[in-house]
Amino acid sequence: MKITKIWFDAEHLVGEDENGNVYKQSLLWYQKLIDASDEERNAYSFGFDGIHWRNLDVDVSFESFLYEDAEPSDFQRFFLVHKEINITEFAKITGLNATLLRNYINGFKKPSKEREKEILAKLHEIGKLYLETEF
Repeated sequence: MKITKIWFDAEHLVGEDENGNVYKQSLLWYQKLIDASDEERNAYSFGFDGIHWRNLDVDVSFESFLYEDAEPSDFQRFFLVHKEINITEFAKITGLNATLLRNYINGFKKPSKEREKEILAKLHEIGKLYLETEF
């Protein structure tokens, strides 16, 4: 599959292949593209196996448009949106290895459904503590 045309919507990088099939990927995977101006986003080139933004140092493979996790899971979305959360400290209170948690968040590894529920439960627990705090 080769993407021949791309564009952006509010939350996605959208690609169309040579057969007219349209694919989407969440921009949350590409922080530099989220932060980029329209001019910077439009300064790309197609390569043999992907799209390259030289000035942003971003590469997106054609293959990545076919990944089943083109959209982040709920817990990935939370951490990708809330950059203020210290992953190392969160990992400590959940008993996870920080590198493993980063790999889960960035999609390099996939947690089991049980592990994902544990992470979400800890997020909810912390959220409840914040809600109970009186100022």
